[in-house]
Amino acid sequence: MDILPDDLDDLKYAKSLLENPGLAAKITNVLGAPIEQGFDLLPKGWSEIVSSSTQKALLAAVNSAILTMSKKKKGDSANTLHKLLVAGSGAAGGFLGLPALPVELSVSTAIMLRSIADIARSEAQPISDPEVKVACIEVFALGGPGKDDDAVETGYFAIRSALAKAVSDAARYIAQKGLTEKSAPAIVKLIAQISSRFGIQVSEKIAAQAVPVIGAAGGAIVNTLFIDHFQSMARGHFIVLRLEKKYGHDVIRQTYGMIS
Repeated sequence: MDILPDDLDDLKYAKSLLENPGLAAKITNVLGAPIEQGFDLLPKGWSEIVSSSTQKALLAAVNSAILTMSKKKKGDSANTLHKLLVAGSGAAGGFLGLPALPVELSVSTAIMLRSIADIARSEAQPISDPEVKVACIEVFALGGPGKDDDAVETGYFAIRSALAKAVSDAARYIAQKGLTEKSAPAIVKLIAQISSRFGIQVSEKIAAQAVPVIGAAGGAIVNTLFIDHFQSMARGHFIVLRLEKKYGHDVIRQTYGMIS
């Protein structure tokens, strides 16, 4: 099936978003300092705090961020508003440091998931659809390639393939019982798989905030980069899903792979 020129342009744009450098590179470019310095300054046990906080933040966000949104599409997504809200959360987190992470991350993640759902809606995705709800959560696994990543394992479609069964099981569960039971095995399994990837981005975020020159103002900047990164992932993801509905998954995946 031939893809219309406008749709092909959209797919090219989506790939440019999804395959751009990861969060660490973006933070380094803006702040002018490698975040590796921050990792050396984090206290003992920080990785366990990140792991626990990440999974709890995703579980908490799932029920609160999407269910309160109206089903009607309302034009462009409110990206700037969500950036401002997350920046405020990041300022507090930057001032208080790692001890504030569980609370700050829960707030930021809920705002980010709402922003992701807003972007889905702007791409003509019905957010009342269980598959779309799960696709919103899936965005947190799309961190973008890092400098040491194997493109074969971390490319957009490779990540979706790795999550496919968990995504399908979670969507089926939500269709049957809704999102009222966050501890349901299908939801927990999906969150566990996604949080392992999302945790990498969270680790990079807190490492950047640990650099002494960052502080509260830097925390706001880092959090703005954090949500901007996932807004880009969401935009690319839902463009691809919109085109898959029109042309089929295989056609879009093959064409995506041919775009240089």
